[in-house]
Amino acid sequence: MMGSMADPTVRTLRLLELLQSAPQRTVAELAERLEVDERTVRRDVARLVAAGVHVESLRGRYGGYRLAPGSRVLPVVFSSEEVVAVFLGLARAQAASGAPEIAVQTALAKIRRAMRPRDAERVDTALAVTTRSAPGEAAGPDPAVTLTLAEAVGARRVVDLRYRSTRGVPSRRRVHPHGLVAHSGRWYLVAFDADKREDRTFRVDGILTARTLPETFPPPGRADAAARLIERFAEADYRWTVVLRIRAAEDQIRAHLPPSVARLERLDPAPARPEPGPPWHRAEIHAESLGWIPAVIAALDCEVRVESPGELRDLVRDAATRMLRAASGAGA
Repeated sequence: MMGSMADPTVRTLRLLELLQSAPQRTVAELAERLEVDERTVRRDVARLVAAGVHVESLRGRYGGYRLAPGSRVLPVVFSSEEVVAVFLGLARAQAASGAPEIAVQTALAKIRRAMRPRDAERVDTALAVTTRSAPGEAAGPDPAVTLTLAEAVGARRVVDLRYRSTRGVPSRRRVHPHGLVAHSGRWYLVAFDADKREDRTFRVDGILTARTLPETFPPPGRADAAARLIERFAEADYRWTVVLRIRAAEDQIRAHLPPSVARLERLDPAPARPEPGPPWHRAEIHAESLGWIPAVIAALDCEVRVESPGELRDLVRDAATRMLRAASGAGA
């Protein structure tokens, strides 16, 4: 077996990483991971022991090595993929707990000091092109895929994707990646689909593989990936197009219908018939189902008129009937 880790010091540190990342490792497994023979593994373990690391030998059919419980070891070395995984986890925890953003940044700074310089540069590139546009419990995409995409965004490199849609349909795409955005609990890639010649949004947890190609692409006309993503959500081609007329201040409406959910347009009154009170707005919502909208209409706590579709009017009437029945206190 040819060894790709010729430097014994580098190989021994890698051996320590492997021992720290699992309860135990077999000699055969360590030899395969380090791309050396089993005799070399035993010599490298001896180097660790000589350096003061307490490594225990395990006998038997599945014997091997493990670090002794509670033993002091050399500083941990993080790979770039591991740091991206930590970042995603910290971002998820920070969003769920409401902890200050500075806690995420200081934790990453401490981890960065334990990294190899080249890996630290890769992570800096990744973090520079990611955006969190709204709070939520971020999903956990593959850190290696996320890192590849982030580097491609920074270098404006074309990427070959193998993607599975939310409906389970697989596809292969060549894309120009413009940005990574965490929005409402998930990470998304905003990109230009080179084959279909249109802007697309991909859920990162649906990307099976991402391979950077030698080709580059010019910078996009619009650099704000988060804003483009939100626009695409509001304009998405769902089953229903809902149009509401709402009489309320814009901030009151946006508290229940954010930009990612509804397009909002103020309807100015005719000059000859000004109306007192808050202004009217036209809200357009693209939705896969209508069942959640009556509750939003009730939560708006203002005058609302359903322009379309007729099916929503029926749902609102049914909801109003149930609420009146509940308010009356009458038995079933």
